[in-house]
Amino acid sequence: MLKKVVLLALPHVAPFEFGVVCEVFGIDRSEMGGPAFDFHIVTAEPGAVPTSLGYSMMISEGLEQAADADLVAVPAHLIDDPVHPEVVRVLREAEARGAWIISVCSGAFTLAAAGILDGRSATTHWMHADRLARDYPLTRVNPDVLFVEDRRVISSAGTAAGIDACLHLVRTELGAAAANVIARRMVVPPQRSGGQSQYIAAPVAPVQSDSFADVTEWMLHNLDQELPVDELARRALMSPRTFARRFRADLGTTPAAWLNRQRLMRAQLLLEQSADLGLERVAAETGFGSAAVMRHHFVKTLKTTPAAYRRTFGLAAPAAPHLTPASPELELAL
Repeated sequence: MLKKVVLLALPHVAPFEFGVVCEVFGIDRSEMGGPAFDFHIVTAEPGAVPTSLGYSMMISEGLEQAADADLVAVPAHLIDDPVHPEVVRVLREAEARGAWIISVCSGAFTLAAAGILDGRSATTHWMHADRLARDYPLTRVNPDVLFVEDRRVISSAGTAAGIDACLHLVRTELGAAAANVIARRMVVPPQRSGGQSQYIAAPVAPVQSDSFADVTEWMLHNLDQELPVDELARRALMSPRTFARRFRADLGTTPAAWLNRQRLMRAQLLLEQSADLGLERVAAETGFGSAAVMRHHFVKTLKTTPAAYRRTFGLAAPAAPHLTPASPELELAL
């Protein structure tokens, strides 16, 4: 179970990426029905830690707090700074005991320097991806995704992708409802697929509807329907081909992939919140049509079955640390 979270304050840390981890894991949201973590900010040499913007933060706790952490988080920092040998030790020990490790943006370079990414898939900000691949050839670098999970190590791309990666981890360990509480408090989307492109092109031309907000809102209220592209395009006042192209340009994924992700999210919530709703009913209400089809999408994307998900996160479920069966490597894409 994800309880104790330790965030490393490295010299020349990037304040925004550092703040992302603080915002997701450092706030007690139990009054809203969300999680509360045992959260610590630590550094190799307690005292003033300079940030990348020129001011310093006073950090009082040392790396000993990481010895029993369930998650060790590494925010973005200046790539060329040497990695403190005690930070390397902490990361290697965390990996060895099976703790989660997460990096945001250039934090992947610290993981790579510690050998954590050897033989793993990973990502970082697209500006730094070529260098990560060049400097650490044992790492399989994917520059085109928001985040990658590979055997309890999660690496994310730049800036806001760190939010997606952190919420993905909360969702994996504590369920969709817990992640949704945090997302609602942060006023961010509860889930973007890790396989979504880092770079989303601007719309190529103005259309009669200012954005896809209206049609996606309608899709969310009609998930139990088939929702063919022809119908969606008609509502957006476009041809099907133009709709599919501009949808991907605006949202970074295809209409079908976006729709499947929303259906999965709705199914996760129903499985968590309704102990007496049968799997066939859940499948019907979320547009999968049958429990067999829903199971296929759960296994493909979440690496677990609907029944196993309900046992782990349902109303009557005991606290459980992991979904089963677990995936050795998950590079989220639809």
